[in-house]
Amino acid sequence: MGTKKKRVKLTPVGVWHWTRLIYRSILFLLLIYSYVRYRFIYHEPFVIGLEKMPGIIIFVWTVYFIEMIFRFFPAKIESPGCQKQFARNYIKTGETDVIVHDNNATMLVALIWIVFNGIFGMLHMMGILDDGIMILLCGAYSVCDMICIMFFCPFQSWFLKNKCCSACRIYNWDFAMMFTPLFFVEKTYTWSLLVLSMLLLVRWEITFYRHPERFSEHTNAYLKCSNCTEKLCAHKKQLHRLWKQIEEYSEKKLKRLEIK
Repeated sequence: MGTKKKRVKLTPVGVWHWTRLIYRSILFLLLIYSYVRYRFIYHEPFVIGLEKMPGIIIFVWTVYFIEMIFRFFPAKIESPGCQKQFARNYIKTGETDVIVHDNNATMLVALIWIVFNGIFGMLHMMGILDDGIMILLCGAYSVCDMICIMFFCPFQSWFLKNKCCSACRIYNWDFAMMFTPLFFVEKTYTWSLLVLSMLLLVRWEITFYRHPERFSEHTNAYLKCSNCTEKLCAHKKQLHRLWKQIEEYSEKKLKRLEIK
């Protein structure tokens, strides 16, 4: 008799991730709807139409502003990936050699991201893309950010090679990367989000260079799997198993059709 696999329950951190994925997706869909409505039905710039509804701007701005403010302080509901910067989460292993395997790839990731968004920025300056598209791009990035955390992260798989989000060298780069397109939208409410996200990134980098021991599993036991409060890897494995089962089922169906 085979051993029954233990079902992994969602942790509070996991619930928070799902919550953010849902409301970010809803916000993104609402932004798309509003863009299409103003751009193609009312034939006026999306930003002008949006500014006629200041309540929406205030709501979206407040949501992301609060999310970023929380990152400046320790919080149990947040991912260990961004919480390892705080002294309270530094659990000494007794080792002194700081090992951060993915550190050499961070500059490559930064360069790729700048060039990638620079293309959109150039198209914006040429008048091909408007302010609305740049805001929609931010909305898309916000959803992709959660997809990277919960399902698949190309930065982890292709560049950084870290074991999971907890050990991610650039975890707190997420908001700065998310709001990069806002650099080209000259509005107080857009630049204020971008500035706060950059402050978050700078604080993260300063902490890394002053206290690298907090960012290494070799020196910080907080990053070990046994101390993880996220457990997203278990859910990722479940999704991979489900995808594999779907592929196997599809192959069987195709073979049956070929036989017939």
